Amino acid sequence: MKMKSKYIMIPAVMLMLSIAWSSCKKDNPVDEDGLLITTRAQCYVSNFELLGSDFVTVRTKPAAIDTTAQTINVEVMFGTDLKNLYPQFELVTDAKLDPKITGKTDFSDLANPRSWTVVSGNRQVRKAYKVIITVQKR
Repeated sequence: MKMKSKYIMIPAVMLMLSIAWSSCKKDNPVDEDGLLITTRAQCYVSNFELLGSDFVTVRTKPAAIDTTAQTINVEVMFGTDLKNLYPQFELVTDAKLDPKITGKTDFSDLANPRSWTVVSGNRQVRKAYKVIITVQKR
């Protein structure tokens, strides 16, 4: 009798292991940042904010975002510390920004605008956006 239960247990254990293994497979692909890769190919910036070191906006008016030219024009208040700014991008659904913004950003070299790339949800479309800063006249 013990012999029969041994032969029944082995297939049962193997079945349970295969079910456990298959349930651990990822049905939805993720990228290197752990973000879900979707089918969306849209790739653009929908809004942009620029904060000073006190986390208050330094813009004089809303940023002008040109999705065709892939530029963001921002005028900041006279006297703004351009070496310590926090850019904030709002992107189309499922898109991500490269490189990631991890803290303060130096915008003091006005002749060479900073660039970020927007990557689509399907990770196939990449568009580089330049952030062009101008300082308000006195």
